Amino acid sequence: MHKLFAQPGWGSALAEAQLAWYGLPVEIEDVGNLFKSADARARLAKVNPLSQLPTLVLPDGRIMTESAAITLHLADRASADRSLVPMSPGGERDHFLRWLIFLVANIYPTFTIGDDTSRWLAGEAPQKELSDAMNAYRERLWRVVDGVVGNGPWFLGVRFSALDIYITVMTRWTPRRAWFEANTPGLHALALRGDAVPELAAVWRRNFPPPATAAG
Repeated sequence: MHKLFAQPGWGSALAEAQLAWYGLPVEIEDVGNLFKSADARARLAKVNPLSQLPTLVLPDGRIMTESAAITLHLADRASADRSLVPMSPGGERDHFLRWLIFLVANIYPTFTIGDDTSRWLAGEAPQKELSDAMNAYRERLWRVVDGVVGNGPWFLGVRFSALDIYITVMTRWTPRRAWFEANTPGLHALALRGDAVPELAAVWRRNFPPPATAAG
């Protein structure tokens, strides 16, 4: 049994969705808001010194962190017809690896830095300046990704991959879906298709529940 330290809507959703796709049993422990709770950070630091999500405990007790590492680890153990990573050397795998690392090395850090700028700077004005810069840079990066989305239903064309899970999750974050619809239509359409993957429906409900409607 895997154990996933998580928080609904956070980066742990990337690993949670892949575990669900592969049908792997998992115990999920929600840790709380790591920005706001020192206790949550301290508890997670016992298994991940950076107190970051996703953090995955493998069935043999080993710890996996870093979403790209988890993605490749799970794919190594999947059957070829279910793998979310192209395994054969060649152009499709190269394309996958390039954009997987682009997402985690370029776009993901804009959240690490920009979501709570008080961790890095004192004073409201410098904090806002850094937040605004991260938001603008993130939008620029998403436009780059949108420019390479192909004509097929998924990022790699006809093949559903972990890249589609990343995009479905990350377009839920700032600048959020309305921005993507207006500025990166290819990514927006891909994310909507990702929302509708039946195997991931329960994961999406847990991590991104629809807003509650007022009674009466």
